[in-house]
Formats: sequence, C-alpha cells, structure tokens
Amino acid sequence: MHDVVRRAVAVVVAVLALSSAGCGGISTSGGPKPPAEAYVPGLGEMMGLQQMRHTKLWFAEQAENWELAAYEIDELGEGFDDIVKFHPTHKDSPVAPKDAIPRMVTEPLQALRAAVGKKDSAAFVQGYDALTSSCNNCHQATNFGFNRVQTPATNPYPNQLFSRPRP
Repeated sequence: MHDVVRRAVAVVVAVLALSSAGCGGISTSGGPKPPAEAYVPGLGEMMGLQQMRHTKLWFAEQAENWELAAYEIDELGEGFDDIVKFHPTHKDSPVAPKDAIPRMVTEPLQALRAAVGKKDSAAFVQGYDALTSSCNNCHQATNFGFNRVQTPATNPYPNQLFSRPRP
C-alpha cells in the first residue's frame, strides 16, 4: 500500500513539475518572459472598499465596539492613502484625487479618531457626518456627484458581529 501511495505522490509531483515548467521564465515563443505587471485595483474597486469601511465604522460605533471602530478608521486612512498613491488623477476630473482627498478627509478622520479614543458617541456622530459630507463634496468636486453616500440605515453585513467580544 505504501508503494502505491509513493508512486501516486511521484506522479503528482512529476505532473506539477511539468505543468509549472511552462509558467517559468520562458515564453511560448522561446524568448524570456517579460515581468508580470503588478495588479492595481481600479478606483471604483478601491472606493467600494472605502464604502464598506465607512459602513462598518458606523455599526462598530453603534455597538460601542471602539476597538473595531478604531480599526475601521485606520483602514479608511490606509485606503485613502492607497487611492492617492495609485490613482493620483482620474479621467476628466477637474480636481485630482491626490489633491482633493487629503484636503477633504484628513480633518474628519482626525475628529473620528479623537472621538473613538474618548469613546464619545456624540462627537463620533458629528465626525461621521463630517466625513460623509466630505466624501460627497469630494465626489461633487471630481465630477462624481451622482455617487452619494449616507449614514447606513440597515446592516449589509449580517455575518459580522459588531458587538464587542465578552471577556
């Protein structure tokens, strides 16, 4: 039985070795393969993630899960940084994302960080409203005013618990 297993493993290894040989550094034309381009998500995909984080931030605070809220704020900041890095300009936008985003979202994110740090729900709502307004103003300035965000009314993530874990 062990001999059968060894042979099966040897066959699988041989097949994998042969199939991966074609994926190496030689193209089908026989010359060297050009380096693969790094994948960069489109601005729409990145903004979709920002929308998700914006929503999760709201539900985290509503559940008084300050740790999750802080995490989502950090993720929003990183997402905006990535947008500025990978999409500094966009199509026919009269205002470049690299200029608009830092100018419009830095202060609301700082206010949200401070509110979450103090576990201050009233300040959080003000900061969240300011961030939401800034997002809509940015969309307006970049000719994407048709794309408006708001405070979520329903939870689109029924598979996530927003309440804090109990010790």
